[in-house]
Amino acid sequence: MIATIRPTRKLEGSITVPGDKSISHRALIVGSIATGESTARGLSEGADVQSTAACMRALGVDIEGSKIRGVGMDGLRAAGGPLDCGNSGTTMRLLAGLLAAQPFESKLVGDESLSRRPMDRVAGPLRDMGAAVAWPPLKVGGKTPLRGIDYEAPVPSAQVKSAILLAGLYAEGTTSVSETVKTRDHTEVMLAAMGANVTVDGLRVEVDRAESLQPFDIDVPRDFSSAAFWLAAAGLMDGSRVRLLGVGVNQTRTAFADTLTSLGFVITRNRPRLEAGEPVADLEVGPARPVGPLHVNGNGAARMIDELPVLAVVATQLTGTSVIAGAGELRVKESDRLAATAEGLSAMGADIEVQEDGWVITGPRRLEGARVDSAGDHRIAMALAVAALIADGKTEIEGAECVDISYPGFFDHLEYLA
Repeated sequence: MIATIRPTRKLEGSITVPGDKSISHRALIVGSIATGESTARGLSEGADVQSTAACMRALGVDIEGSKIRGVGMDGLRAAGGPLDCGNSGTTMRLLAGLLAAQPFESKLVGDESLSRRPMDRVAGPLRDMGAAVAWPPLKVGGKTPLRGIDYEAPVPSAQVKSAILLAGLYAEGTTSVSETVKTRDHTEVMLAAMGANVTVDGLRVEVDRAESLQPFDIDVPRDFSSAAFWLAAAGLMDGSRVRLLGVGVNQTRTAFADTLTSLGFVITRNRPRLEAGEPVADLEVGPARPVGPLHVNGNGAARMIDELPVLAVVATQLTGTSVIAGAGELRVKESDRLAATAEGLSAMGADIEVQEDGWVITGPRRLEGARVDSAGDHRIAMALAVAALIADGKTEIEGAECVDISYPGFFDHLEYLA
């Protein structure tokens, strides 16, 4: 699919972005091992979350719409074949933690992109817990019981942390993960709400072995990472006024909004409330006159890793030389996002230089429409779409269908707001 986008003067309207992808994955996984039926309304309909649902069904869990009929801590059964995680690194890493604790072996596979992504960071600590883990391909489980460990994460990763905590639910003793920067905490929030013994002390999270988990009934907050594209686009366009309804504003997810605010963007939070322990608000963003330049270091990059490609688009419009560093993790996402972002924005006239772990971007530059490649990566496609809205002339994005991984209605929302 080639998406053709022309510039527009403003964005205006109210939309509801998809359900939070991170929370949707976790709801499906931990809901499956709860004792009883859980309800998660508003689950993401993206392909990644559908991969998680399909894997849990293959493990014997009845999932229909928003209903997850949990089988209990010991109720999973061996799948009839390999578990296909599609393009979803979250699915593969979180399931590795859960399945490492099962008395049967599971094989986790994915598409070509996922098969290239590193799994050593999750395999290592699971082996330390006594799990049987082989890679590649990823095979886990069949060797129990596990033992709790104290793990110090060398690289911030919510996926690795979550995998260890899930395995820790089955391990003897206490399992802990210590981080250098606080990553998204949806797993520990959800487990605590389900009755697990979870302790959070600054950058350290502990979980004890659990005999059972209580089912939940939640409305999944809207996905902040999906909302981020509209926060950037509306702020860059004079006359815009966009309202994003029911967005999750967990403080481990909103560093991007804080960064935009520091640059002069005006983002208002209305109707703040809680949903199953997760903070939610309606976000409103209007036109800004951003100042610059922008400087992001390793800790900052880790806290908004999914939003960095669209932050690079914002940087092209800032005065001066912006530096985004500490983002080497982007090289091993669905694509090499450092290279793909630079290639697309360079084709549109941006002054952007790829570094080993980030970009150096000099602005402001007037972008021009061009034929660009999504690299099969949903976040690259949507970031380039934001750039296209403020560029002169027509932009064509190749492989634009990849947005379905996280945001199936993205181009419909773009058309509505424009």
